[in-house]
Amino acid sequence: MNKARFDDLEVLAHAPQGRAHATPLLFIHGAYTAAWCWQEHFLPFFAAAGHAAYAVSLSGHGDSHGRSHLDSFAIADYVADVARVAASLPVPPILVGHSMGGFVVQKYLEDHRAAGAVLMCSVPPQGLMASAFGLMFSRPGLMKDLNRLMGGGQVALETLREALFSQPIAVDDLNRYYRLAQPESYRAIWDMTLFNLPHPSRIAKSPLLVLGAECDHLIPASLVEMTARTYNVEAEIFPAMGHGLMLERDWKKPAQRILDWLEEEGLQ
Repeated sequence: MNKARFDDLEVLAHAPQGRAHATPLLFIHGAYTAAWCWQEHFLPFFAAAGHAAYAVSLSGHGDSHGRSHLDSFAIADYVADVARVAASLPVPPILVGHSMGGFVVQKYLEDHRAAGAVLMCSVPPQGLMASAFGLMFSRPGLMKDLNRLMGGGQVALETLREALFSQPIAVDDLNRYYRLAQPESYRAIWDMTLFNLPHPSRIAKSPLLVLGAECDHLIPASLVEMTARTYNVEAEIFPAMGHGLMLERDWKKPAQRILDWLEEEGLQ
């Protein structure tokens, strides 16, 4: 694994092993996290399968610039981050976005070309409102703790478990993820709720894979299916998995599905 800089952005990179495929993969994280969430499993997995694999920490996240003024960043800034990294690659990448990262991918595709895109437990094009109302009524404690985390406050370790995981996770791993978690930009959250929703009619018709998780409390399977219907594709929902698909015990199932899809679409 190489840790590179693209201007003032942190980018984690894994070189392909064996026979290398022509098209790189660029992974975009969700809220409260950074590129590290892909390093756990996905980057080495896809590199071992022959793909150059990159993960960017968006502005204000991880070791990228702007942590001290996180709330100044809008979704448009995150899209610009992705565009900068994508433009530096030899050919347009396949984008893989999780949660907020999936929303960023949708906004990116309004004005940029990609070889293909994967939306994992993505914020739907209709925005966060339905998710927020559902969480407010079904798990008000989790909603309250996420708002506290967004503002930089401390939350119980169990909150992270409930938000991301349905399957068992080692306490040491959970503690490590908790230490790596961080606040999120209020401005970006409002953009995803009301102020900068995607325009599906403007989004380039690239090959698209939409994945979700049966036990996701943050972006329920019903919202993943709504995203898929919006783009005229079928949603694929992984049973007994939570929001953090790339960190769950069965992470290899969605990873392998993406790999199979790349082959089906001729994107190897």
